[in-house]
Amino acid sequence: MSSYMPRWCTCALILINISFYFFPVLTIAQTEASSKSQTILQEADLDACLKEALKNNRRRPASRYAVEMAEARHRQALAGYWPQISAKGGYLRMDESPNFLFPSSTMSLPMGGSLPITIPGVGTVPVSSIDVPAQDVKLMDEDNYWASLNATWLLYDGGMRKGYREQSGALVEMMKQECRRTDLEVIDSVKRLYYGAVLARQLHQVGKDTLARMGATLNLTETMYKKGSGAVKKTDWLDNKVMVESLRAMVALLEKNELMAQAALANTMGLPWNTSVVPVDRKMPFTSFMDQLDRLVGTAYQFNPDWSKIEAGLRAAQGAVRTAKSGHYPKLAVTGQLHRWWNDYDGGLATESNKKGWTVGLGLELPLFSGLLTHNKIAEARAQVAKLKEERFLLKEGIGLQIKDTVLSLGAAEKSHQATLEAMQAAGENRDLNVRAYQHELVETEKVIRAQLIEALMSAQHYKARYDHIALRSQLSLVVGREVLKKIQ
Repeated sequence: MSSYMPRWCTCALILINISFYFFPVLTIAQTEASSKSQTILQEADLDACLKEALKNNRRRPASRYAVEMAEARHRQALAGYWPQISAKGGYLRMDESPNFLFPSSTMSLPMGGSLPITIPGVGTVPVSSIDVPAQDVKLMDEDNYWASLNATWLLYDGGMRKGYREQSGALVEMMKQECRRTDLEVIDSVKRLYYGAVLARQLHQVGKDTLARMGATLNLTETMYKKGSGAVKKTDWLDNKVMVESLRAMVALLEKNELMAQAALANTMGLPWNTSVVPVDRKMPFTSFMDQLDRLVGTAYQFNPDWSKIEAGLRAAQGAVRTAKSGHYPKLAVTGQLHRWWNDYDGGLATESNKKGWTVGLGLELPLFSGLLTHNKIAEARAQVAKLKEERFLLKEGIGLQIKDTVLSLGAAEKSHQATLEAMQAAGENRDLNVRAYQHELVETEKVIRAQLIEALMSAQHYKARYDHIALRSQLSLVVGREVLKKIQ
């Protein structure tokens, strides 16, 4: 009997390892269950879970705000096509009134002439020049109020605004694709966790059924070694007892996995920590996937978010080249101004003609030399375009290879599904036959125990094969976008 114990232990350890292997993703739900009475249970099908997740998941608002930011930047770029109008005003107080000192001077009469001037007490004296004393002229008062309306309209910029428009427009498309990628990832996560919860419940049920059968076998073994013919010994009962108690501990672990799977599903849906979602489905569906690799790869480039994102990035880089080239071209703009000035003084500069008016101008800026700055900006932008083209080629090959790997894995999963189904059915029949034979003392105890463990192991492998097939289909939807699968199907 003891020589067979390693086989029993190996079967039990494999079953435990499988139960651990299915749920590494459950670590995202770091929720400790305090008591069952505090846990809120909700039943929902897959469509309801997806709707709730798309409504509550916090990643989606962050993606939408990124789109709004990109759209706002695009509108900022479009603002360059409109006239820029601004109004200014202010008050100015000077410590004293400004003045203009007209220096003294001497004015000589032309042609050497003279001008008779009568001087009291002296008489009439001819004068050929006149001395003008210095004069202090006040220009304005200390208090000044002013207002102006300024306008600038860029008529020609060498393609600068168009380049900015292309960059910002491509950024909007990139953020939309990123938002779409987020939706696809949320859908993928919910689908995997939903059917992961279904799998956890099935494994828990397999564990409970196996424990019940092993318990019945244990009772039968005890009866047979106490009242039987002696073929079954107490050591057989003790070996059976060890396996039953080990299996009982494993069933407790499977129960914990089921609860955590339901909590992780609720967490992904954006529900509170004390809420668990119980899937309505009791079994995992299986739909054969037709191998349409060439058509699938050819159509994927229309819907894959990463492909659309790099296409938008390439358009943005080409817009950056256009913007950089505009540094070689002149810029032409029309300017205008309306101004008004208030000052209580009526002389000097504070005349009515100076206090209000307007101006219109045409400005031209022609770049002559910038130390090769523009040339190197263009070189950098062109290198970025070339880099993105190479990355696009790599992504194209990568998407095709990833889809091929997923489709081949789906084919392998379908074969595994059929094989494990037949193995599960054969294991169930073998267990039934061994239990019947054991009741008549025709087989040994270890063979009955091994048959029951193998049935549980084959059932777990079959359910895992079903889950793997669903997970691969979900991964394919994530790679190519759900629209492609809907279109092909």
